[in-house]
Amino acid sequence: MSSIALTDGQFGLLYNVFSFGLISMLACTVYTLVSQSRVLPKYRAALVMSSMVTFIAGYHYMRIFNSFHESFENGSLKTGTGQGAFNEAYRYVDWILTVPLLLVEVIAVLALAKAAASSLISRLVPASAAMIALGYPGEIATDNNTKIIWGVLSTLPFLYILYVLFVELSKSLERQPDGVAATVGRLRLLLIATWGVYPISYLLPIIDSANAASAGAFVNRQIGYTIADVLAKCVFGLTIYKIAKMKSVAEGMKDDH
Repeated sequence: MSSIALTDGQFGLLYNVFSFGLISMLACTVYTLVSQSRVLPKYRAALVMSSMVTFIAGYHYMRIFNSFHESFENGSLKTGTGQGAFNEAYRYVDWILTVPLLLVEVIAVLALAKAAASSLISRLVPASAAMIALGYPGEIATDNNTKIIWGVLSTLPFLYILYVLFVELSKSLERQPDGVAATVGRLRLLLIATWGVYPISYLLPIIDSANAASAGAFVNRQIGYTIADVLAKCVFGLTIYKIAKMKSVAEGMKDDH
């Protein structure tokens, strides 16, 4: 176990950032739950999954928040894998549960034919789980060679996910109502932009190994992860709701419902 000396300002900043992540997830959970009646029944499963994603993330942010508070003592934060250390594994447990659900949300809200939906889900879910599982050994590794090996392995399913989303899924968008295809296109770009934060944060300790264990690097990584989580889960979920609403209106539901 090691420790990182944090200034009062750095501690306060992360305290507030984790709090922001927690309340954002909880607020989005409530909003997507109470919005069920505003879309047609066949699109409500997508909103339920969105609520599940932010609820799971909210729970893990509560655990991260508590772990951060409990592992900080006398101006230093305990890090590593020992008892009482800040537990980074909460993020990976969260991601391995929520990332597959995020991808299933997209399929659910498009209401594709059963065969097409099953085909996409059967490829996206295992690939997303593999991406997260392969990234964790590199995250906790202490030498750069190990980090690079696991980072490359984790990138392979990520590239496959991009292929499915941008090539395979595009074939199903032509039959969607006006505006939906464009919104899904923006949703995919949001996914790439937010998911891009994770490998950047992963690579920074390798690129700048001299400062990898510094307080500044730790703070920046946690802020980056939290902002990416809020965008990839809350903003993503609200966009899923927008698509469900657009499709419901296109199919005859009153816009003011």
